Amino acid sequence: MSMELKELTKALCALSGPTGFETPVYDFLSDYLKPVADEIRTDSMGNFIAVKRCGKPNARMMLLDAHMDEIGFIVTDIKNGFLCFENLGGVDQRMLPAREVKVLTDPPIFGVIDTLPPHVVPASEMGKAIDPKKLYIDVGMSQEEAEARVPIGTAAVYAAGCGELGSNMLCGKSLDDRACAAIIVKAFERLAGEDLQVDVCCQVSTQEEVGHRGAKVGAWTMDPDEAIAVDVTHAQTPDAKDVPVLCGRGAAIGIGPNMTPSITNRLFALGREKEIACQPDVSPRGNSGTNADVIQVTRGGVTTALVSLPLKYMHTPVEVVSCADMEACCELIAAYVEGMEV
Repeated sequence: MSMELKELTKALCALSGPTGFETPVYDFLSDYLKPVADEIRTDSMGNFIAVKRCGKPNARMMLLDAHMDEIGFIVTDIKNGFLCFENLGGVDQRMLPAREVKVLTDPPIFGVIDTLPPHVVPASEMGKAIDPKKLYIDVGMSQEEAEARVPIGTAAVYAAGCGELGSNMLCGKSLDDRACAAIIVKAFERLAGEDLQVDVCCQVSTQEEVGHRGAKVGAWTMDPDEAIAVDVTHAQTPDAKDVPVLCGRGAAIGIGPNMTPSITNRLFALGREKEIACQPDVSPRGNSGTNADVIQVTRGGVTTALVSLPLKYMHTPVEVVSCADMEACCELIAAYVEGMEV
């Protein structure tokens, strides 16, 4: 059953899919897009790939990519019933003490990351980030119980969902990049009913948080002619006043060596023409830190653009995005694909 963009984002964020353990997200997307896709497939990396064929001979292919994995943890040992763990992806160690987590056993187990009360912390250690290797997940079990319930190698994620913040914001875990996955899924869903001149591939890729691995394999397999990668970008907050991108100002269109000017310029033109809010997001280095990096240089090279969703508090359990920005990204991407010619 089709969902509105906001509700689809909430549903995706509620799933647990840390890097390397993304199957629940794939299963959800497979069921969701089955009614409108001509093909749904996966590959050796576990990428979700849905294709809509336009039926035109020798049609070009447009690839829409966002990643499905979230940051998380993996259990490495058990000591006195406490779970030792290491990070999956770029976890901010400042976030960890006293954090609630979900350990992904079957069924999942609730846990909390231990912390020292301020009463017993040495003055010299106050205010310092704690070495994650000195932290444990407390699941309230004895050594015997924990060994029986939690196999070594079990993944875990922040025990958070996604809810509304104010009148037009969403707040929660894994909005990086489930919000962008929702954007391209809704764009694909809308495009499926149009008379297009190109084939469209919706790729929700795995393992971005550890090196863009899924997108690299998926782009090689699909061999697209053009691509738009969709990811989050840092948005301005009171502690990051110099960040030029703002929540609520629309889609952030990447500008720099990682993006092909012909697509970038067309996206800005479409924004003006169709009154879709957008803003520039300059990436002067040769990489953007997104899947656009690997898609652009796949095979003989892919004409690539980057459309980003402004996001506050990246890689925390309280990431924040604007619903209006999400809709702007979705509309802009759909408009671009609708205008593509044979």
